[in-house]
Amino acid sequence: MPKLQPMPEPNVYPAYGIYLLEPKHRSIRRLKKEYQPSVHGHKTWDSSFVLMDYLQEHPIAKGARVMEVGCGWGPASIYCARRFKAKVTGVDIDPDVFPFLDVLAELNDVKVKQRVSRFEKLKGKELGGFDVLIGSDICFWDNLVKPLYRLISRALEAGTKRVIITDPGRPTFHELCELCRGKFKVELTEWYALEPARNEGEVVEITLV
Repeated sequence: MPKLQPMPEPNVYPAYGIYLLEPKHRSIRRLKKEYQPSVHGHKTWDSSFVLMDYLQEHPIAKGARVMEVGCGWGPASIYCARRFKAKVTGVDIDPDVFPFLDVLAELNDVKVKQRVSRFEKLKGKELGGFDVLIGSDICFWDNLVKPLYRLISRALEAGTKRVIITDPGRPTFHELCELCRGKFKVELTEWYALEPARNEGEVVEITLV
């Protein structure tokens, strides 16, 4: 996909074929007066760009059904919807992130379905309806490791083909990878993004053996 040109409007920037908003953009400032995301959903995290770069090299199928867990503002969801024409559902525990996702989706002329849920509440039958499960920077607390492992297990056993998660490389993320390694095929790789700036991290792709 060719690079987007900067928009004439201030505080809008391109990355991986989508437009994103700086924190000082008027729409973000307005939303922050009304909504206060409480579970680290207050910005676009760098691991989202690592995921986008990885998907450029390891793309998903056009029109795939994608669920992003812990989606926050949903840049990776928006990227998949725009780049691959994917049918995307963004899931987050915090409903206050979705007004930000709505603004970014409208800016990029895509639609992303929304679901408020904890990891534990996502059942295998629902997860199996998605081809790909993605997440960025979602394993940041110790108490998230086992719920995420169980979520990944339910998804793969129900029919999800690929689970792809990016992270800066926290110990909790590595613990999750090791848990999955005992049951599934795990490919853990160091990766970096170059847009909108250089960001380094790690990506794990988990599939059935």
